[in-house]
Amino acid sequence: MLTHDRRGSGSPLVLLHGIGHRLQAWEPVMDRLAAHHDVIAVDLPGFGASPMLPDGHRYDVPGALAALTDAFAEFGVERPHVAGNSLGGMLALELASRGLVRSATALAPAGFWTPWDRAWAIRVLGVVRRLGRTPERFQAALCGRRLVRVVGGSLLFGKPSVLTAEVMVADLVAMGAGTGFDAVLDSGAREYLWTSAPPAVPVSVAWGTRDRILWPRQAGKARELLPDATHVWLPGCGHVPMGDDPELVASTILATCAESPAA
Repeated sequence: MLTHDRRGSGSPLVLLHGIGHRLQAWEPVMDRLAAHHDVIAVDLPGFGASPMLPDGHRYDVPGALAALTDAFAEFGVERPHVAGNSLGGMLALELASRGLVRSATALAPAGFWTPWDRAWAIRVLGVVRRLGRTPERFQAALCGRRLVRVVGGSLLFGKPSVLTAEVMVADLVAMGAGTGFDAVLDSGAREYLWTSAPPAVPVSVAWGTRDRILWPRQAGKARELLPDATHVWLPGCGHVPMGDDPELVASTILATCAESPAA
């Protein structure tokens, strides 16, 4: 079973983090969401504390969706609402396209990029991954400097000054240790583009105006390819917006869930 944190009651809502991240990314919004839903934040396979996909299973879109639907069954939920960030946002949309979820909220989802945008995101995240493989004492010394946290954190967060050294080090360690990172890239992420059928369930796509990994201009492509979705700007938020504006992110997810007849 995927490692997860489960809180609240009501209709189920599964939260999916981005590549190299971990379920703790959702901590700023968990309790807000759990006041209305049975919320399950997961570590995706090969990230955080979750095991990698079994040998012989590719970490492509079909393989990842199969792992998630298996996890839904293990959690005892059927067609949950889902919200995801980056890689998780892309998976949320793919689940919605196949009718496997009640609604989907995608925060800066991958797949609406140009080749240059995609290369930029992979390169920057690769640099962060290499830093995450340096000795932890070096990371602690580096992240202990506020200027480093602000400048380095600005790649992922719109308000990096709120980051603590402990959280930044833990995120770096997770990025460096995530065995799923290379598996995702090797299974096709370098070529992935959104080409699936438009979802028939409620969908929202939200983008931080300070995203420096998947630049906000990609929101225009998402509007073009998903014209029936609700498109939302997250002012002042970066690529991982949950900690930048927890109230706005939570309200965006809750509004999407509420649009489903099966809410």
